Amino acid sequence: MENIKQKVGERIKYLRNKENVSQEELANRAGMARGFISGVETGKRNITVETLGKILDVLKISYNTFFKHESFN
Repeated sequence: MENIKQKVGERIKYLRNKENVSQEELANRAGMARGFISGVETGKRNITVETLGKILDVLKISYNTFFKHESFN
């Protein structure tokens, strides 16, 4: 069973790719390092709710939409 860090990371990566946003662009627009985004997407880095909010703002996704997905059921 996947852990929550992996689920969150995979969901961010999916949404980022859906919007055709590179890791570099997401990192720059959210005020983070590209390496941090990479670590989050691979489930190697932990993420705070505040940081997740910054990423979701860039991707124009609400918390509700983010977590209302089969991987979180």
